[in-house]
Amino acid sequence: MRAKDLVASAISNTFRSKLRTTLTVLAIFVGAFTLTLTNAVGAGVSQYVDAQVGSLGAPDVFIVTPNADVAAAGDGPTEYDPSTSGAAAGGFGGPGATSALSDANLTTIGDTAGIESVDPIRSVAPDYVAYDDGTKFEFTINPASAVATAELSGGDQLDQAASQMQIVLPDTYVDSLGFDSTNDAVGSTVQIGITDVLGAAHTIDATVVGLSVESLLASGAGANEALIAELASVQSAGIDTGANRYGAAIAKFDISLPAEDVLALQATLSDAGFTASTVADQLGAVQTVINGIVGVLNAFAVIALIAAAFGIINTLLMSVQERTREIGLMKAMGMSGGKVYALFSLEAIVIGFLGSALGPEWQSASARSLAACSPTDSYPDCPD
Repeated sequence: MRAKDLVASAISNTFRSKLRTTLTVLAIFVGAFTLTLTNAVGAGVSQYVDAQVGSLGAPDVFIVTPNADVAAAGDGPTEYDPSTSGAAAGGFGGPGATSALSDANLTTIGDTAGIESVDPIRSVAPDYVAYDDGTKFEFTINPASAVATAELSGGDQLDQAASQMQIVLPDTYVDSLGFDSTNDAVGSTVQIGITDVLGAAHTIDATVVGLSVESLLASGAGANEALIAELASVQSAGIDTGANRYGAAIAKFDISLPAEDVLALQATLSDAGFTASTVADQLGAVQTVINGIVGVLNAFAVIALIAAAFGIINTLLMSVQERTREIGLMKAMGMSGGKVYALFSLEAIVIGFLGSALGPEWQSASARSLAACSPTDSYPDCPD
């Protein structure tokens, strides 16, 4: 029997028992589909995390905070030292007083070899945003927006050097504030309400320069340095605290530095009393959890594939037992044992191919249909 005849016979014999073959193919299909899907999810999550890191201007930035003075386990609380705690250390005073950076701290960080620039992160808490004195809506400002790069759906990025107070609104506010479109919102002036520490309400005008798409690291509105400084000044009601204090700072370093030099720079800042971490470091824990979940799902997929392999073995075993006379006839007609073995092996290959091909193909078809859907647009064929 020629090779072409072997293949044709294997294909026709595969569907001799349609129900048994179909069930075996479905078992392989489930395993292959699950394995392909979980790998695709893992790759998609990694790509999304990389995109979020890129949106913040990383990987050339550290988020710097003061080192926490934590006593070793079993040693009890740390003894109070007035020279290193509270306002003397540039903190706010009271519990957790060292969790703030002073201007002197920023200077120290900026003078560290390898650090190119330092920008403080100042947190402000506006009450609302409104357009043309219309309906007021609650909103927040991303503390890192002064040094972040937003993922825009329209308009331009913030100009940190401008004296004009600028804001980048999430595009979900376009319809709520009464704008006809994204282009209509860009260039308009909105009112930001904020309450100072004495309880007095204030309103600050800001120009909308862009609309952003909310993401993992870019939640809330973006404000340039001029607007954040004004909001912070109004929020403090002009109270002179004696020194500026910041919860954290963003320090930029040379992106061309090798990984070992970046680690050495982090160690240098740690020795100076600061904790420096990249955005990738902060997202690493999230990605580790997701990778663990994907690994577990992959394990289930492999188990399903192993079960499907036993299904193929069972199918072939039953086929051999049912076709004993046929095998004897083929040998009597001069067919060698090797060709008989090849015939049944080809049947197993056909079953495995059908199951393994259908699973990834179905997953790819689903991915292609979802790829046609934009996160900012809606189409009749897109899932909700």
